[in-house]
Amino acid sequence: MVSTEAYGTWPSPIDAELTASHDGRPEFVGTVGDEVWWTEPRPAEGGRRALVRRTVDGGTRSVLPEPWNPRSRVIEYGGTPWAGAPRAEGGPLVVFVHFPDQRLYAYAPDGPAEPWPLTPVSDVGGGLRWVEPQLHLERDEVWCVLEEFTGEGPTDVRRVIAAVPLDGSAAEDRTGVRELTDDRNRFVTGPRLSHDGRRAAWITWDHPQMPWDGTVVKMADVTAEGEFTAVRPLVGDTDESVVQVEWDRDGSLLFVSDVGGWWELQRIRPDAVAGAVVPTSRLCAVRNEEFGGPLWKIGLRWFQLLDNGLIAVVHGRGTTALGVLDPETGELVDAVGPWTAWAETLAVQDTRVVGVAASPHTSYEVVELDTATGHTRTIGAPHRDAVDPAYHPEPQIRTFTGPAGREIHAHVYPPRHPDRTGPEGELPPYVIWAHGGPTGRSPVVLDLEIAYFTSRGIGIAEVDYGGSTGYGRAYRERLRGQWGVVDVEDCAAVALGLAEEGAADRDRLAIRGGSAGGWTAAASLTQTDVYACGAISYPILDLEGWATGETHDFESQYLESLVGPYADVPERYRERSPVNHTDGLTTPFVLLQGLDDPICPPVQCERFLAAIEGRGIPHAYLAFEGEAHGFRRADTVRRALEAELSLYVQTFGIDRPDVPRLGLAK
Repeated sequence: MVSTEAYGTWPSPIDAELTASHDGRPEFVGTVGDEVWWTEPRPAEGGRRALVRRTVDGGTRSVLPEPWNPRSRVIEYGGTPWAGAPRAEGGPLVVFVHFPDQRLYAYAPDGPAEPWPLTPVSDVGGGLRWVEPQLHLERDEVWCVLEEFTGEGPTDVRRVIAAVPLDGSAAEDRTGVRELTDDRNRFVTGPRLSHDGRRAAWITWDHPQMPWDGTVVKMADVTAEGEFTAVRPLVGDTDESVVQVEWDRDGSLLFVSDVGGWWELQRIRPDAVAGAVVPTSRLCAVRNEEFGGPLWKIGLRWFQLLDNGLIAVVHGRGTTALGVLDPETGELVDAVGPWTAWAETLAVQDTRVVGVAASPHTSYEVVELDTATGHTRTIGAPHRDAVDPAYHPEPQIRTFTGPAGREIHAHVYPPRHPDRTGPEGELPPYVIWAHGGPTGRSPVVLDLEIAYFTSRGIGIAEVDYGGSTGYGRAYRERLRGQWGVVDVEDCAAVALGLAEEGAADRDRLAIRGGSAGGWTAAASLTQTDVYACGAISYPILDLEGWATGETHDFESQYLESLVGPYADVPERYRERSPVNHTDGLTTPFVLLQGLDDPICPPVQCERFLAAIEGRGIPHAYLAFEGEAHGFRRADTVRRALEAELSLYVQTFGIDRPDVPRLGLAK
């Protein structure tokens, strides 16, 4: 029997505690001998990451006991934090970055010893940090990206590729670390060593470019002593984004570049004469799809080469699939299975490809494809229904029309409940979700945070506003100089479009977002009258502050492309900042902030709250000790969700006594 109850009042088995316990996803898959390893979240253990191994007998267990936490802080967003390799004796060896002190450690999980440090601690600024380790047991070294602070400021930093001895001799001696590159480039990725060991290639970029704007691939000859010589640029430019490079066995270099308007897989054959190259060649026919994505973390992988010459690729438009590409014929065959979104991490072993994938009805899990048989199976972090799938939200892939007729991509999740429906004539409230980045996108996957609201009768619409990835470079560049304009307009167009078509209640629209999405949410509340309330998490609120030292180095000049050069258009920074438009704010909001956030620091929230003081605007500010950029602790996620729901209940006039009441100050 289906009962009729007002939208927002429906009972749901998906509470905030359950949702928080399923927060996060597996990342950074790799192979160690015949085993598959990856990291996965532990929200109940203070938000740490665990390193997990799947042994040849199919069993799964943690490699590192609590409290070891393999997670890097290089460029604050981190990247691949571990590497492992089998040894002739003593079982495998793993090196990893421990989050609390950012030191590099080594560990023999099958031996009796505890992890031992390989690198020292520096008391200068943010210290020494490491990412994307690559083991070279024959040299008794691990090669990494080193991020070294040279002063107390967030931009007092240098980055190089470095070699760290595995014997621990550099654990207390910085001079024991061997630098392989100089620091002429502000940003570097880990090097890829050719199969004959004679060449290395890596990606670089410099301010004010972001890696999705322009990068350059560098190549060096590698001496018998492991020194890099004859360093020269190979491909890429300030207006071409190369996001991954890998060597083929024939000495050619495969790379993903967006020079043609989409991130596509290409090949280049470095000539024997230093500095001379032959033209590049595309490995697949033009498909108007992405075979890469934004390099927010160091070490992301959208393709991997198999021993039989085939190439595993993550590709798609708006969403992603796992395919196997034959570079000789250009034929691309996708893996069979229910998964509709593949993350930017791949590993290969013989004929097998391992990745992380999800679907609208399954959470992210570790999946294996055997290219010899075409068979796919889940081998790690398997999805288990936390509730009856009848409560899972059903996505609608939509394209809306925005200003000047531009297309806006969105995923709409109407309210869904197995035995509740809304009263005839009543329209449901809707919340517009603005993703972070803003150079990012919203994957179409099962998300219990969405289900938390839709199962109660509140609709969700995720907007891939102009500037989002997954739709080609031209769509991505709609936001150049237009941040705070295009994103705000696109979100509003989706919200009003839903209301105009009779899917959403025009008077009960809300907006929520975190990080750059928090900016869009705040800008929308202060500059439009579309929304009745909003939830703003760890946001950017003051562009001038963010451009003049209130964020980390990686994004410290991001606004040069998003807004414009600060020296040239300072007034634009003031005009667009929500902190300077609080006179236009009349709606309730909740502000959620981690007190240890180095990317969007609490001072931005404090400045915004001071600007609305005495204005009589109902609001709440929840600040969380021990949380940084993005919430990872189960209790934090629970409290944030309950606060957000309470805001909607109070603002929309929903009768829901089971929701812990959020105190709204004025």
